[in-house]
Parts: sequence; C-alpha cells; structure tokens
Amino acid sequence: MHGEYKVPGGKLVVADVDVVDGLLRNPRISGDFFLEPDEALERIDRILDGLPAGLDAKAIGARVEAGLPRDTVMLGITSEAVGIAVRRAVTRASDWRDHDWRLIHEPPQEPALHMALDQVLAEEVGSGRRPPTLRVWEWASPAVVIGSFQSLRNEVDAEAAERHGVNVVRRISGGGAMFIEPGNTITYSLYAPETLVAGMSFAESYAFLDDWVLGALGELGIRAWYQPLNDITSDQGKIAGAAQKRLAAGAVLHHVTMAYDIDAEKMLQVLRIGREKISDKGIASAVKRVDPLRRQTGLAREDIIDRMIQHFRTRYGLADGHVTEDELRLARKYAGDKFDTPEWTARVP
Repeated sequence: MHGEYKVPGGKLVVADVDVVDGLLRNPRISGDFFLEPDEALERIDRILDGLPAGLDAKAIGARVEAGLPRDTVMLGITSEAVGIAVRRAVTRASDWRDHDWRLIHEPPQEPALHMALDQVLAEEVGSGRRPPTLRVWEWASPAVVIGSFQSLRNEVDAEAAERHGVNVVRRISGGGAMFIEPGNTITYSLYAPETLVAGMSFAESYAFLDDWVLGALGELGIRAWYQPLNDITSDQGKIAGAAQKRLAAGAVLHHVTMAYDIDAEKMLQVLRIGREKISDKGIASAVKRVDPLRRQTGLAREDIIDRMIQHFRTRYGLADGHVTEDELRLARKYAGDKFDTPEWTARVP
C-alpha cells in the first residue's frame, strides 16, 4: 500500500507499507524532508512495524514521537504527518493528480442558486457522474451566507440587510457567516471524492485542501499560512475562511471565500459580529479581521483569479468545463424547493 501526504508549508512524506493480520508490516517512510540524525528514519520504520493498522493518524504520530530520541530534528515533516501518510496508504487514498480535474467559471448567479449548485455538483462527483471539479463563483447580487448551524437572528441584522439589498442564504456546510458583494470577494468550491482526503481528520483535510491556495498566494507575493481550524491568513490579517461538508454520496465539498475589497462599514451593519467572536482573534476591532487582497497585491480581482487557476492547472492539471443542463435544472429545483425558502434559511431562527 502506498500513501503520500504533502505537509502544508512543508515537505512530502511517503509511506509504503503492507498490512498482515491487521498489523503494519515492512513500513518504509521516505520523502524530500530533512531529518537528523540519519538513523532516525530507520527508527521510524521500526516503530511503525507491528502497529495495529486501524490506528488513526494522531495515534500513529504519538507512537512515532514517543519512540524517537529527544535530539531528533525534523524539518518539513512531523510525527503526525508520518501518521497521515501511513493512514492514506492503508485507506488507499487518492492523490490530486490521480483525478481528471474540471474547471467551472461561469457568469454571475444569484446566491440561492450558488448554494444549490454546491450540493448538486458535490452529489454528482460523489456518484461518479462528474469528475472532480474546481468552481469559481461569480455573484449576481450582494449576500450574507450563513453556516448550516448558525442562528439567523444572532448573525444577521435583518433590517440592515434589507436596507442594503443583501440576500441572506444558508449553505449546507458549517462555519461562520460570509459577507459578499459582487466584485469584492473571490469564492471557489472544490468537489472531490472522499478518497482524496482518506486517512485525514476534518481538521487535517482543511489544511491539505487549502495548500494549493497558499502556493498561489505565494506566487502573488503574499506570505500566507493556514490558521486552524478554517482560516487562511497573512502577517497583515485574515485573507479567507473555509468551510467543508462530507456528503453521504461519497464526496467532500470544500469552499473558500477570500476578501478582495470588503466594505467593512457595511459588513458591520449587516453582520452581528460579537465581542466573543473577535476576542479569540486577539484583536479589538472586527474591521481588522479581514484584510483585502487588493491592498496586498495591487492586482485586479480578475488577475488574481486567473493566477490562482493557472497555479492549480500547473500543479494538478485542470481542463475547462461547464455546468451541464441537467445539473443546472436540478440546481434550480433545489434553489426553489430549499435554498430560497424561509424554512431553510431560518431553520435555526
């Protein structure tokens, strides 16, 4: 069994291992990481040999950590990364380049239809009727998108939203509220089979699925990193927030909204961002929570999107695609029956 794991901001860790009678046998860890002393690599293989194959990544990592000498130096690799690589081998996880990725980047659509497309396209990928897909959103109108479990009245000032012509919709994934204005954000979704994140916890998969974005931002001159659980940030402030949903159909939906040029004053009128929410960020003002990409790059929004798409294409392969008529028809039905109804939007009042 063969598994690979690229440490976010680090190096590649590769695990080749057999499973015999429920135990790991003949493990071989390799990669482009740095490890001192040389003997530590053989020590890791010995630690892994004979461990129960059902251990999760954290438990495997803990065994590795406990078994290595205290003077071991690991650069670009961690003990838990070894565990993840092993779990990806045992679960026969797929790699990015094992898939034939498609790009969808179409004209602006209304918020409720975007919510519906996320569900439809994820289900289609899970069923195998659609290849894994990267979709870049374009917005037809202002919106607040709240997480699946958020209270509508606790998160949104309904009067201010109506005054500013802001649509309020609820997505199928968890996480926090997003304030959207056409042309002021960059939103994208990844629809992938669960095999891509096999062997990873939810938290680990966030970092894994966001790693390409960090590479794209690096090419734009932004030193960005993943901030657990679901933020992408730089030394000048938060850049993006991610959310994720695993569907019973066998797909993972991972979507991200990045701030390009947020109207912070309007955002604070529409969103109820409480003191507790900003206190855990170590800041005094919610205005500082989002740092626009326009100021950090000096590039037009379209240029940033083009550069991001090209980075993904170079890194993993990406062919142009589109939403099919059947998918669009089903998404419109989902929007009318679910995402555009008060029963769904206010399901948590």
